[in-house]
This record gives sequence, structure tokens and C-alpha cells, in this order.
Amino acid sequence: MNAAADYIENLQVNGKLTFTTEDIVHALGKSLPAVRGQLRRLKDKGHIADPFRGFHVVVPPRYRRLGCLPADHFVPQLMAHLKQPYYVALLSAAAYYGAAHQKPQVFQVMVTKARRRLACGGVRVAFVARREVADTPVVERNTPAGVIRIATPAATALELVGYPERCGYLDNVATVLAELAESIDGDALVAEARRSPVAWVQRLGYLLEIVERHKLAERLDEVLAASRVFTVPLAPWRGSEGAAKDPRWQVAINTDVEPDV
Repeated sequence: MNAAADYIENLQVNGKLTFTTEDIVHALGKSLPAVRGQLRRLKDKGHIADPFRGFHVVVPPRYRRLGCLPADHFVPQLMAHLKQPYYVALLSAAAYYGAAHQKPQVFQVMVTKARRRLACGGVRVAFVARREVADTPVVERNTPAGVIRIATPAATALELVGYPERCGYLDNVATVLAELAESIDGDALVAEARRSPVAWVQRLGYLLEIVERHKLAERLDEVLAASRVFTVPLAPWRGSEGAAKDPRWQVAINTDVEPDV
């Protein structure tokens, strides 16, 4: 008899789909090697998966082909287990607001320190480091497994231009911004821009103009008017010598941006 199988069945009856090795060892009152042996057999059958060492998810039949729970079903519980602040960010956050041009291949999570990405069955979770995680405004959404924290549309817009290499580069960033703009509140954008790097604000203003979201772009003018502004390259990974400069945003246009809109 596999006592671990009964344990995960009881978890599901009570609406839980995650547990730790410590949890199950304590619940079963067995030795760690004995419990690990039972867990290994359940994993071989596809009944559980291990996104992180010592942290397990129950995989109901509807997710067996995926080989794991969807990321938003376990990331909040994993981050609580790790005692780390987090929020869903970048393209994954934009998707919650209907602004994903295509479904992100990787679930993106902002954390305070760099972490290695996770692979669990067909699920991939990438962690992006930003020290200001605790100060970033978020919204909370219900999932089948609980509540998940997501960067607000305004915060997402600024982080998209702050981490373009994580978002399919500037063509894709502009494409997503064109749709995300519908969800961005102007006052919230100003508040978030004031605490963001000035270079992010400059690049965001330029891209908003490209995708013809002029009213939002105008709100960034007031932020830059109160800031020390220096010329920055539109694509920070490329040189900008000899590039034309946009006088309004003080951006050196060192690459062409072609949004798919």
C-alpha cells in the first residue's frame, strides 16, 4: 500500500495541489528514505511532479500530458515556500491583460535575486531579478489553486522596455504595448514612471508614439520635465554612434522598430 498515494488524494479532496517533502514525512510518520521511495513511484506514474527540490505538485489527470501543473497553479505556493517576494511579470503579466501577441513560451516571474529557471514537464518558469520587487504595484487574481500576484499594466509597460531582451526585443515589445495600452491608467503610469529609471521612461515614450498611443505618451512628458534627461540608445545592446536622435524623448534611434499591429 502506498500511503503517499492516499496523502495526495486527501490533498486534492481538500483543494490543495502542492506539498513539501517535510510536509509528507511529518504526515506519514515514516523515514525520509521510505517516503522518497513512495514519491518516486508516484512520480514515475505521472501522479506528481517536482518543480523544485523538496517541493512537489499533484498532477490531476487533465494535466498528465503536460507533466506538471500550469505555472500559475503552483508559483505562489513555491514562492511562499521559498519565503521570497514575487510577482508575475513581463510577457506573462501582459497576457493576463489580453496583451500577449502570442502565448509566452516561458512563465516569467520577477524576484529580488537571480534564480535559475525551472523546468517541470512541459512547463518552464524563468526568474528575472529586480531589487524593487516589494515596491512594484500589483493586482491579485484568483486561480484554481489560490491567489497570484501580477504586476499592474503600468508597471508591466515600463518593465517591458526595461528588459527587452527577455521579451522578444523591441519589435515584440512595441507590439505588446499597443494592446497593453488599453489597460493602462494614465495616473498609474505617471506614478510608476517617477520611480523607474529615466531611460525606461524615455524608451517607453518613444515606443508609445510609434504605436500611436499618444495620450499615454503625453503623460510621460510631465515625468521627464521633472527629471535629468540624457540621450540614451533605443536598443541598449547596440552602439549608437551616428544614430539619429529623437528630440522629444532624447533617444538615439539605433535600430528600426516594426511592431506587428
